[in-house]
Amino acid sequence: MFEKKKLSRSVAEQRGASLMSRVAIATAGALFSISVAAQQSGSIEGQVFLDSQGAEAAGITVTATSNVMPRARTATTDADGEFRLPALIPGTYTLTFTNDDGLTRTVTARVLLDQQSNVTVVMVPEQGMEEIQVFGEAATLTGNGALSSAIGADVIGGLPVGQDFRDMMKLIPGVQYTENGVRGVNAGGSGQDNVYKFGGVNVTLPLFGVLSAEPSSQDVEQMSVERGGARAIGFKRSAGVEVNTKTKSGTNEFRSSVEYQFQTPGMREKNKEGIKDETSRSWLTANVGGPIIEDQLFFYGSYYGPRQERDNKKTAYGPTKDFTSERDEYFGKLTYAPIDNLLFNVSYRTSERVNTGASISFTEIDSVSVGEESNQDIFSLDGSWIINDRTTLTFQYSDYALEGSDVPDNPLDLQPAYDQPLDLANLDSQGYFEVPSTRANDPGWNAFVQPFIDQYGYIGDDGSRVGGGAVGGFFQYSEGNYYSRSFEIALDHNFDLGETSHELHFGYQYSEGEEQLARTSNGWGIIEVIDGSEDADAPNNARFLGRTEQMSFLGEDGSRVPSIDSFVETQNFEINDSISWGDFTFDVGVLISQDTLYGQGLRRNSATVSGYVADLGRKYEMYQTDWKDMIQPRLGVTWAYNGNDTIFANFAQYNPDVSSLARAASWDRNTRAVLDVYWDEDGNFIESTPRAGSSGKFFQEDLTPRRLDELTIGTTKDFDNGISLRSHIRYSESSHFWEDTWNGSRLYGCYASPQGETCVPDHIAEKGLYIPELDDYRAQLGGSSYVIAELDDAYTKYWEFSMEATWVGERTYLNASYTRSRYRGNFDQDNTSGVNDQATFVGSSNLADGIGRQVWDLKDGTLRGDKPNVFKVFGQYTLDWQANLGAFLVYQSGEPWEAWDGSLYGYSSSTNRYAERAGSRRSPSHWQLDLNYTQNFQVFSDYTLKFRADLFNVFDRQTGYNFDPFVSNETFGEPRNYYAPRRLQLSLGVDF
Repeated sequence: MFEKKKLSRSVAEQRGASLMSRVAIATAGALFSISVAAQQSGSIEGQVFLDSQGAEAAGITVTATSNVMPRARTATTDADGEFRLPALIPGTYTLTFTNDDGLTRTVTARVLLDQQSNVTVVMVPEQGMEEIQVFGEAATLTGNGALSSAIGADVIGGLPVGQDFRDMMKLIPGVQYTENGVRGVNAGGSGQDNVYKFGGVNVTLPLFGVLSAEPSSQDVEQMSVERGGARAIGFKRSAGVEVNTKTKSGTNEFRSSVEYQFQTPGMREKNKEGIKDETSRSWLTANVGGPIIEDQLFFYGSYYGPRQERDNKKTAYGPTKDFTSERDEYFGKLTYAPIDNLLFNVSYRTSERVNTGASISFTEIDSVSVGEESNQDIFSLDGSWIINDRTTLTFQYSDYALEGSDVPDNPLDLQPAYDQPLDLANLDSQGYFEVPSTRANDPGWNAFVQPFIDQYGYIGDDGSRVGGGAVGGFFQYSEGNYYSRSFEIALDHNFDLGETSHELHFGYQYSEGEEQLARTSNGWGIIEVIDGSEDADAPNNARFLGRTEQMSFLGEDGSRVPSIDSFVETQNFEINDSISWGDFTFDVGVLISQDTLYGQGLRRNSATVSGYVADLGRKYEMYQTDWKDMIQPRLGVTWAYNGNDTIFANFAQYNPDVSSLARAASWDRNTRAVLDVYWDEDGNFIESTPRAGSSGKFFQEDLTPRRLDELTIGTTKDFDNGISLRSHIRYSESSHFWEDTWNGSRLYGCYASPQGETCVPDHIAEKGLYIPELDDYRAQLGGSSYVIAELDDAYTKYWEFSMEATWVGERTYLNASYTRSRYRGNFDQDNTSGVNDQATFVGSSNLADGIGRQVWDLKDGTLRGDKPNVFKVFGQYTLDWQANLGAFLVYQSGEPWEAWDGSLYGYSSSTNRYAERAGSRRSPSHWQLDLNYTQNFQVFSDYTLKFRADLFNVFDRQTGYNFDPFVSNETFGEPRNYYAPRRLQLSLGVDF
């Protein structure tokens, strides 16, 4: 807590004689700090004076009331006239100040999620005025060096934003805009380095770090974002942004709303290829809230029902079945205050989504479609206990589940078995058959594949059959379930010591993430025609390759290998002291963590050379980090040089906890591998072998956990006209990356490369094997020749200069930000796969998998997430005729890319094998404007009819991105994705 006495006297001096003409003065301070994150709350702190000369008012009773709080909260000013109101539900509060003589003054303040609002009141007895209201807006400014922002529902509702939680990410100030469907934004880390909380519940996909949850944005009351400069409050360990939301609650007044939104195919422009979208979309939302027991127990409930329908479309093979997507989501929340100092929230959200006729491309036959089902459940219980004016206890328990499955719409009647031949006359009943294409100047190959093209190809433009399509059934049955549970508790205590005041925070968090995965193949899975003589990994006489899940095969007793379960447990302790001394606030804190990875399929046995024996299905501790290796200091200083405006600096260290190794290195992957099954030209079985990487792995000893070091320096300034400014420079560097790699990768020596010849750097080569005893371990237990190791010299560096301004006027809200940044390094988590927008393994990707994929193989350069320039403006304006106009504008640089060519290293696979320096090329920059218009009509006294129109990408800027890096492809250097075209969305609703 900063020195409020200094702030208040400065305010008094600035206002001078005007203070004497007022009964009460309330000012919104420019300093805001992150609150305790265990509950979805904010806080108010302030100081009361008896006169304009700064005489402190001790013993003043401060009462805070709001329609969102079941009961009032009270506090008493101390000897310095200071007061604290912690753990408040975000909303607008009326603060009533009462002295012993009965003199009462009232001001109004705004509380935003995870923010601290500061209020100064001067109680000057004078006739004629009794109340002045000044609204504090903490939308962008945060003290203590933390880069935090919060946006309320009144702003969100007036902007062109979609219906899902993911759509709200575009509103993060100073951070790039993305239309990725899986990976997140880059803000100093990869697209898998962010944390997403909905209603305080971490809905980030366990083990993968992406946002797969899809809760409705209609229930969002406020959203907060922390980009960097963290204190040891809130257990922040992510290397990217951390997003949180506060869900809506009931109030003492019954309120409800119903809205129907729709978008027909005619309301969407053709895409870049000239193809018209034929999907009809609609969204039905409804909510209701009110009191169960007045001033004590509130309820809120909602329904969300998005629908998608696409009529029968034609592919190269002819008509296909209709596509439908139906989802039903229900949410309920109770807010209960049994007494003034206790507050509890309990909520539950459940959702079911069913898709049919999905995943059919233009060159696939209708029978390869897949049905999809997803179920989502989010439970949360949180509470706060105001023990006294100086001490607060908060807690939260959360439980998140996401269960999904893919089921082929065309199940094939074939059970794979070892030594079983391939039925060449009926390949469309054997699996997902990729129809081969002819080759130029290769008569032998063409003669072999032509019969299959004649039988399974589609009709080309010249009327003849051509290859390149696919027939049969969708290749896989998949069931993936993800669960996370968390409990956190925090104690906050405020006290004075000499000339300093202290806000002590203690917190503990326990969380666990789990993945349950089962995959079986539909028939043989994927079947393709190959030439074994051209593939070093295949038998020379192989002509057919099947990629089949090992779990598809039955044992002698008819049973299958059970699903693989992976677990991660995390514990975090944090302590932080905010020390106020004069115009300075010092934050001194530390976060200490421990992560434990659990695999499946081993049991400890000290009598063996590896320390384990195989035990199918058994949970075992795979790796545990030491507490001493994850001590993360947080140090910050803020100087309120004129009592209001600030200069701040912060140093923070983070140990990111996202990792896929609990599954990627699990021993039972040996029995759940993807098999390469080979047949000869007559369909006779040759052999089957596990695909590389699909087996358990040992860990290098004494690994240092991944670490990010961050330094932030900035300044804030607040103006009386509602304008707030913030500018900062932030630098961060990540190191100690873990990744699976061949145990002898340091010993590759010199080899062919795009540079003519590349050699392993001498200082790396001299370190030798990652695990010297690995051959002994494998002789006893089996497993992979790959190990989990800390890659030598792997790093990323990020710096940004950012400016942000917010203007809050009587009718206007405007947020404008510009960020100049660079993101460089040799470890690019966003660029490990040919299909970038997906949840790739973190710690077990293509990086470091063989020659051409090492960090010294042209990897040192500009990373894919680098967008040097990002300019973003969004805001709204209330018109005279009960209407609102909202806009969102973004301009940003394109993304870096480079050419990939494995042949330069002597390999057929080009994936992640760079032919030139990382980031040598860049896609075009992109800008777009989105608009919203909302018109309200008052019907009777209690009903408001609403018409809304959202127009996205007004100027139809379909900029290309995700360029094809494969030199061997005909589409090399062409964009594989484009920003979505112009589209209109209309809605009609009623509030009552």
